Order: sequence, then structure tokens, then C-alpha cells
Amino acid sequence: MKIVILDSQTVTGGNVSLERITALADSFDIYDFSESDEIIDRIADADAVFTNKCLITSEVFERCPNLRYVGLFSTGFNNVDLKAAKERNCPVCNVPGYSTDAVAQHVFALILSYYSKVSEYAKTVSDGEWCKAKMFTYFDFPLYELSGKTIGIIGFGNIGRAVAKIALAFNMKVLAYTRTKPLEDCGAEFVSLNELLEKSDIVSLHCPLNSATAEIINEKSLSKIKRGAALINTARGGLVNEEALANALNSGRLAFAGLDVVSVEPMREDNPLRSAKNIVITPHVAWAPKETRDRLVGVVAENFRCWLEGKPENNVAR
Repeated sequence: MKIVILDSQTVTGGNVSLERITALADSFDIYDFSESDEIIDRIADADAVFTNKCLITSEVFERCPNLRYVGLFSTGFNNVDLKAAKERNCPVCNVPGYSTDAVAQHVFALILSYYSKVSEYAKTVSDGEWCKAKMFTYFDFPLYELSGKTIGIIGFGNIGRAVAKIALAFNMKVLAYTRTKPLEDCGAEFVSLNELLEKSDIVSLHCPLNSATAEIINEKSLSKIKRGAALINTARGGLVNEEALANALNSGRLAFAGLDVVSVEPMREDNPLRSAKNIVITPHVAWAPKETRDRLVGVVAENFRCWLEGKPENNVAR
């Protein structure tokens, strides 16, 4: 049993071991990163491949006849041709739900970067301004309380519900827009998308990216958002029309945007959000605390072990 890991650095970061996976194989090759034109050569004789974002296309399946298993270091699986996998009876196993707490935490890190201005005030101290101050404090940057504010959550899966739980702990009001309402009482009021946009002080995106949700935040929807609101996106960059968002920020329609994702990653130099006002962008790291990545690798290894025993788990190519 030979396995190949195509993009280990997207998971390990130098501090997470892949030994739980490699211990299950007779031989293995590990690559830090693989370009698209390197994938076929690298897995040509492999029985199993593991990847986070590398494209496993129909051509890859055709030219790698030994390939019998695809293990994903992710929840999403849009980088794999599932039709081709099914035709070859090749399981494609993902990792659902591993990053719920980490992403919900990052949502509030972005929110608080605007509401509490910690980095701005810390910089003034580092620059010596507090040492020169006449009074014990100063209010150069406006601060706001979360208590009493309304957060609108678009998409109410595991992460959306985790965000709602934290918001309730801050004494916020929670509105939610979702196709499927949970059966249990979760403290949220379910409303239409328009009502959510009109009433929310903060809009946070937690829906999947598909034909129904692509650019759900666009010029029209931004015109309905409460003036002075904030937008948070830790889901998928394609949920947002970036030109329209940049215009809303630069015009003052939106007070703030906090993003962990953009439409094309790595971010392009000409992305209009790079020069937009009042925005914080992090490089798709919400899912990436060490504990989260350790958990991810553990599930990937368990998925592989179950397949070896003839009982594949989390197979999205059924």
C-alpha cells in the first residue's frame, strides 16, 4: 500500500505530525506542495492520495489507474471530480465538523477587532503615545459594546449555531436565515434574508458556496444592509461580490468588513478589497489552530483506517 500526500504544508505548518497516517502505509511520499502539472507524476503508482486543495480531476483518475482512495484534509470536496471517483468506485473521504469552534472563535476575533480596537490602541502604546498623555486614558478610536447589538447569521449549520451561542453569551440578539431550521431551541429568530440584512448590526456568512449562494452579498443585497453595519465572512470568498463590497466600504455604507476568505486564493494583487477602507483580512486561517489541525489529521487517519478495514467513513463519493 503506497500513499502520497500532495500538500502537507497546508496542514502541518511544521508543528503537526502526519505519522498517524503514514503508519498505516507500506510506503509513502510526502510533498510540501504540488503544482497542478506535478500531481499525475507524483501519484502515478499510488494506491491512495491525501490532499487539502490539489485538484484530483477526471484526467488524474484516468492516468493513475492504481488510485483507490482519496483522503481529504478538509470538509469541502469541490477539488475532486466525484463523478470520476464514483465510476472507479474510489472513496473520497472528507472531515466534517472538525473546525467548528476554531472558526466561530475567529468570527469574534474579527468582530472584536472593530468593536474593541485592541490592535489600534496597542499600537499607540507601542509608539509611546500613552507615555506622553496628560490623562490616564484617551479615546482616539471609537469603541462599541456588543451587548444589545443584533447579529444576522446567513447559514445555520454547525458553525452558524456555534456563532449564535457565542453571540448570546455577549447578550446579543441573533437573527438567522437558513433553508433548514433546527428542531431544538437555539435562541435565534429565523427571518427572511431581506429582514436579516435590514435589522442586523453585524452580518456573518456561514452558508456553503453553490449556485444559490454565489455572490449572495452583492450590490443589491448591500443596498439593503443596515447603514453602518459590519460584514464578516469566514465561509467562502465566492459568497461575496468583492467589487460591490469594496464600494460599500469606501462609500461608508458599511462601517467594517472582516474576512478570512476571498474569491481567489492566494489573494490577487488587483483584488479591490486590498485597498478598501475599514477592512481586516486574514489569510484563510480561521480553521488553523494547532489543536484543530491535530484533530483534522486524526480524523483523516481514522477515515483511512476504516477504509483499509472495508468500512469507509465520511465518503462523499457514494
